[in-house]
Amino acid sequence: MDTITAIIVEDSRLARNELKVLLKKHPQIELVAEAENVDKAYELINRKQPQVLFLDINMPEKNGFDLLEMLDNVPITIFTTAYDEYAIKSFEYNAFDYLLKPINQDRFSKTIEKVIVAIEKEATEQKPFELHRQIFIKDGENCWLIRISEIAVFEIVGNYTRVYFEDNKPLIYKSLNQIESKLPEETFFRANRQQIINLNHVDKVVPWFNGKLKITVKDSNQEIEVSRRQSYKFKDLLGF
Repeated sequence: MDTITAIIVEDSRLARNELKVLLKKHPQIELVAEAENVDKAYELINRKQPQVLFLDINMPEKNGFDLLEMLDNVPITIFTTAYDEYAIKSFEYNAFDYLLKPINQDRFSKTIEKVIVAIEKEATEQKPFELHRQIFIKDGENCWLIRISEIAVFEIVGNYTRVYFEDNKPLIYKSLNQIESKLPEETFFRANRQQIINLNHVDKVVPWFNGKLKITVKDSNQEIEVSRRQSYKFKDLLGF
């Protein structure tokens, strides 16, 4: 397989160097950038689009969780921190793994092995669904067999994704990134970090604050705020 691109976000130069030493034993991982703070990391991630993010939590001004909140598309995230009290919160952000400093080489290697397996699996599942394809959804005792085209919105809810269609909104145990990779990109649009919308279900688009857009979904009172960066893409997509 091709190399897997990664970025390190860590305010300590010593800690960054320690991670780079650990990575030397894994030539499958290509380090494409490193950042010592959240703002620099945000710019690098948007420009480089890495597959993996090694992310410290405690940093000056903004922390690792702040960075994830800023991103529309979050890479596979491996937290690297000296503190274990953030472990539960990290998995609320769909963290792939949580490594405590000082990081043990064997523990690090196991994480890299899991990353490679996950990316290889994702690559085999990249072929998008056709709009007419039917999928089976089960939430508790309720079951549905619906066409992809009938789904209006996908929305993150913790470790789950809520699926909106007709008057239903069941939860499924899949990440939004997993779902996005299977959706036809000419029809489904990532409005922000939390939501993907079906363009065929858009009823109304209005300008919003700070260059953002607000979308109203057909046959629904649901309103979705498009992030500023995604608003530019949305305008280009629809020729605004």
